Amino acid sequence: MDKTVEIVILAMVAAFLGLRLYSVLGRRAEHEERPVQPRFEPKGDAAPRPVTPELTGGQPGAMPPRALVPGVTPAIERGLKEISAADRRFDTLAFVDGAKSAYRMVLEAFWKGDREALAHLCDADVLTGFTAAVDAREAAGEKLDNRLVRIEEATIVAASYQAPMARVTVRFLADIAAVTRNAEGQMIAGSLDDAVEARDMWTFSRNVGAASPDWLLEETDEA
Repeated sequence: MDKTVEIVILAMVAAFLGLRLYSVLGRRAEHEERPVQPRFEPKGDAAPRPVTPELTGGQPGAMPPRALVPGVTPAIERGLKEISAADRRFDTLAFVDGAKSAYRMVLEAFWKGDREALAHLCDADVLTGFTAAVDAREAAGEKLDNRLVRIEEATIVAASYQAPMARVTVRFLADIAAVTRNAEGQMIAGSLDDAVEARDMWTFSRNVGAASPDWLLEETDEA
């Protein structure tokens, strides 16, 4: 394949992945623009998702984050308001919905060993850890045949803004069917019939002063 064509294709893939992360982590259009229906929402005659107010703290009738997301403590509410003040398009509910999508995207990229996708979704430290695990798995001749069955819970447990960085930590409770296969494709661990419960704490961050709109996975931990 011609080198120029390869470069163009790679650039298009990178741009697509960047836009996917942008779209799933809570960046909404300004209120005067027509909202675009996300591709994962019902279409046709299905009931539309209600539009949530912007979390600017200064708009008449704006609802505080605590009213939008159950379980938000005063400390979390303060952090979300600070993020909203720095980024007027930040929306708490949209972020939580987007974090679920990002959770799935990162896990599936890791399970497939897709280093390029992970590079667009994670910061340098997290990417290093994921890449090392993928390298070790490939060296052992093993493959993961995992499936995210459902996300039972996605709850914001921390939020902060220290200029220019905004950070939001989400606790995920999910069911995952996990299978490990050897180089011959034989199952050596796990089961696709019995899902296991996963509890994860992921922190997403974004430089609100940067031109890039992307939120990146900055830290992972067990909940």
